[in-house]
Amino acid sequence: MLLFFILGLFVHFVFFTSIFDVYFTSPLVHGMTPQFTPLPPPAKRLVLFVADGLRADTLYELDENGNSRAPFIRNIIMHEGSWGISHTHVPTESRTGHVALIAGFYEDVSAVAKGWKENPVEFDSLFNESKYTWSWGSPDILPMFSKGASGDHVYTYSYGAEIEDFGSHDATKLDTWVFDNVKDFFHAARNNQSLFSKINEEKIVFFLHLLGIDTNGHAHRPSSREYKDNIKKVDNGVKEIVFLFKHFYGNDGKTTFIFTSDHGMTDWGSHGAGHPSETLTPLVTWGAGIKYPQKVSAQLFDDAFLKEWKLENWKRQDVNQADIAPLMASLIGVPFPLNSVGTLPVDYLNNTDLFKAESMFANAGQILEQFKVKMAQKKEVTLPFLFTPFKLLTDSKQLNILRKARSFVKQRKYDEVKPSHLMPCSFVAIGILVAFFLLIQACPWTYYVYCLLPVPIWYAVLREFQVIQDLVTSLLTFPLSHFASYLLVFALGIEVLVLSFSYRYMLTAGLVAFAGWPFFTQLWTRARVTSVSWIFFCLLLAVFPLMPVIGRKPDISLVMGAGSLVLLLSLFVIKSLIKRKESFMNEELLIHLFQLLSIVLSMYVVYSTHRSLLRKQGLPLMNQIVSWTILASSFVVPLLSPMILFQRLFSILLSLMSTYLLLSTGYEALFPLVLSCLMFAWIHMEQEILQQSNISFKQKLTSITFSCNSDITQFRQLYLDDIRRAFFFVFFLVTAFFGTGNIASINSFEPTSVSCFLTVFSPFMMGALMMWKILIPFVLVMCAFEAVQLTTQLSSKSLFLIVLVISDIMALHFFFLVKDYGSWLDIGTSISHYVIVMSMTIFLVFLSGLAQLLTTKKLKLCGKPKSHLM
Repeated sequence: MLLFFILGLFVHFVFFTSIFDVYFTSPLVHGMTPQFTPLPPPAKRLVLFVADGLRADTLYELDENGNSRAPFIRNIIMHEGSWGISHTHVPTESRTGHVALIAGFYEDVSAVAKGWKENPVEFDSLFNESKYTWSWGSPDILPMFSKGASGDHVYTYSYGAEIEDFGSHDATKLDTWVFDNVKDFFHAARNNQSLFSKINEEKIVFFLHLLGIDTNGHAHRPSSREYKDNIKKVDNGVKEIVFLFKHFYGNDGKTTFIFTSDHGMTDWGSHGAGHPSETLTPLVTWGAGIKYPQKVSAQLFDDAFLKEWKLENWKRQDVNQADIAPLMASLIGVPFPLNSVGTLPVDYLNNTDLFKAESMFANAGQILEQFKVKMAQKKEVTLPFLFTPFKLLTDSKQLNILRKARSFVKQRKYDEVKPSHLMPCSFVAIGILVAFFLLIQACPWTYYVYCLLPVPIWYAVLREFQVIQDLVTSLLTFPLSHFASYLLVFALGIEVLVLSFSYRYMLTAGLVAFAGWPFFTQLWTRARVTSVSWIFFCLLLAVFPLMPVIGRKPDISLVMGAGSLVLLLSLFVIKSLIKRKESFMNEELLIHLFQLLSIVLSMYVVYSTHRSLLRKQGLPLMNQIVSWTILASSFVVPLLSPMILFQRLFSILLSLMSTYLLLSTGYEALFPLVLSCLMFAWIHMEQEILQQSNISFKQKLTSITFSCNSDITQFRQLYLDDIRRAFFFVFFLVTAFFGTGNIASINSFEPTSVSCFLTVFSPFMMGALMMWKILIPFVLVMCAFEAVQLTTQLSSKSLFLIVLVISDIMALHFFFLVKDYGSWLDIGTSISHYVIVMSMTIFLVFLSGLAQLLTTKKLKLCGKPKSHLM
């Protein structure tokens, strides 16, 4: 009997311990090869804020007065970054949440047996993969990531466990301690060369663990004043830390910020289970490599949170909590944590398609590595005839999938890494049917081109269905009356551009309409001086299309007057620069004086040559030499000027004006000057529009410099104002076309305008000089728009797409205006108008390249020329 009793106890003991062996054994494997994105990352450093115990609804909702408890974070959501809900897994505890966030996998249940203390199992983490990590916060959280890290590169700063008092009336002191110590850390770094060097490295992480909200939630419940006031203090602390980082690193735009929580909390102040109040946590990201806010009209979520939070118009992007780890790794360019099961949320990334594709490829490879190691381990301990490999991921299929994915990346077919064959097959079938229909009718080969060309075009359009859907939903956000009025104004604007090709005075009408723009916005009250300048130069430029075509009555006095105005303007600018700077560099002053001398010489050469020709004495040799020298120097001197936005633009104006004066015979000499003044006013107006829109990335014009390296992480999505900017750009280009003549007609050219360069008939040389004279206003407009694009952070790709739409609409209009009857002049003019508009996109590429050369390159007076790198 005793034997059976002992045997029973032993069996029950075996059954009892078996659950730990079956269910509580770590599923983690080791021996994987690190995977990372080979491309340069958008950020040098990452700042991770984890507000322990913060519920998503309590952060995002508005209080009883309609105000946000976290105004800084809400401003980020609306103006700077991307946001969503991070869905946690059970158990919703601090350790499991932080492991998911930082290591990318959900805490294995074997940790329960060891009380989740320190590191029950070894695992890789973002901190371990970083160059350096500094962390501040609770002694319960920080050690698990420092003790699990290889080497000595994860530094922790913790307060004593005794101050984690649930009975404390002021648990916010836990968060205040963190914020204060971070500030002290950076203050000390300025006087510690070794530390200063480390925190200026790449691939570094700063982790701020904020326990106060969780402590107040346990002590007073999430509905309490203490819990909600703690959120306000955390929001203010985050704001101070963000400003600290921007100031310390000189606003280099290479810092990414992530604000989230490890878990939520029930209404009664507990967590650990799977209630939505525990599993729904906030995620707000901004900074380098993060998409700017995306406004939408409808979102596909079953819950009613968006309406309750008043965030239905800002695109919400939910993730699983483990997805945040690969996101952080991708942003700073470190290998994905080896045990991560997270999927990179590419919708948060503001980077090239190539970077996204490479990051996804590395993410997939990192997860596949775990599968391969796990399968190898299983194979080693299983009898060969009992081992059955996973059929969907056999060795051959793995290689085939990876080979195809890498091939698609190399071919820049980024959307085909997981291709769907239904749509391509459908379009191939349509193409075959169309070709067969044409074949049985014995149509000419050109019909095949006309009918088959739309097939791949519509295929490409439908592949971007999501973009089209977002555009439509954005347009539907406007009231019908507003949408109709915007559409009407846009259509009228296109018609004005079309009519201006035949009737130059339509440009006058457009410029007069532009002059009224400040009165329809708040610009007239907010920026009175800038608005007056805009109105004055719009009306002044509107006079030129009413003037007769150039070359009819040469008037050298007008050329002299234009030169004198340029000199006066130059002296005023130089005086303001000297007054603004404590020390005006000798190099800058020398460049300005040389450009002033060029203007004076141009005026003298024009006057002297005109008198010499009137006396039948021909072109003086010295005048000819000076003219060609000024022309050659106009391409080089702007590249010597400073990269500061207005100084570089003004230098370009002076150099081009000196050449334009030599090629002028009358009132047209004033045209580039007035056009440039309007361009300067336009740049100021766009800055005021940004301020009026409360866009947070607005910069001071005096602090903006041109750079040859455009930072894609600073680009943003399109706004409605960008359509207006693109239309202004196209309108100013057309004004440059027809402002003082009609380049479509040879009668607009005045051969005497090149008399300062040569008087012997040379069609090629004379044509080249007259063509450069025509291009100068275009270059001025393009350089100004480069500045507008830089200050508003509008990507050139987005600009090109908008301009392409406008030019294609105009081209379609001109297509139906092409004539095949009437005089040769009528037929030729209609064809030339169509060709000009169709060539606009190619022309823009050339102009953009020339403008970027003039604005983004820097030469030294001494030494080899080199690009200006920011």
